[in-house]
Parts: sequence; C-alpha cells; structure tokens
Amino acid sequence: MDKEEFTKIRNVLGKTQEQLSQLLCVSVKAVQSYEQGWRTIPSNAERQMMLFLAFKNRDNMSLEPCWEIKDCPDEWRSNCIVWELKIRHLCWFINGTFCQGKIQSNWNSKIKICRDCDIYKQVFPHDLMSNALSTEYSI
Repeated sequence: MDKEEFTKIRNVLGKTQEQLSQLLCVSVKAVQSYEQGWRTIPSNAERQMMLFLAFKNRDNMSLEPCWEIKDCPDEWRSNCIVWELKIRHLCWFINGTFCQGKIQSNWNSKIKICRDCDIYKQVFPHDLMSNALSTEYSI
C-alpha cells in the first residue's frame, strides 16, 4: 500500500488522521508520516485499512464463499483456515490460507496474489494498488 492509497482509504472512511490513529492504535504522527511517505506503512496497518474498507461496502457481505467461487478441492479446503472458520470472502485478509495449492503465510507475497484474484476484485471493485476506487467509494 502506498501513501496515496492510504490517504484515499482514510478519506473514503470519513476519518480524520486523529480518528484513524485511534483505530490503528498508532500515534497521529505515525498516520501523518504514512501519508507523507516518510514511513513505510506496516502490514498490520494495511490489513486493517483494507478490512475497514471492505466492511464499508456492505454489498460484499452476500458474496459466495471463496472456496465455492474457486471450486477448491477437498484437500485444499481441509488445509485452509478460511474454510475451517467459514470466513467466506475474507480470505484476502487472513494469512495461512491454502491458495494456489500451498499455504500463503507471508502477507506481502499473499496480498500480491490476492490482488489478482476474483474474490478480492469482488470485495474491492477496482484494484486499490492502481489507486482507482470505484465511484461507489469516490471521495
């Protein structure tokens, strides 16, 4: 996540830097430095921002489970925490998913795979890496 995407999501959520700092459990200075590009946005802050945005769009709450959309074989399902906990379409948020035939345990490599996935694209109408939010999310 880059500084523009971070700032755009904060604006879509309608939060001030101070409000967002409370939600992320960081200082206001940290939020300011993320938005200025002075600090790299940590993966836990990126994940939380994306989760807030996903919940902002209530339309995606009725999505089919990812294992049905992807038609995952039983072997994959039995090894996947998303299937085990029935998390449905929040697979992009969880580390340890069994995706593309193996456990995805690293957030940075996992989210790159997720951004090309149909489930992610249904939750987020446009790839946020390109900073192209749909008009539904426009500021």
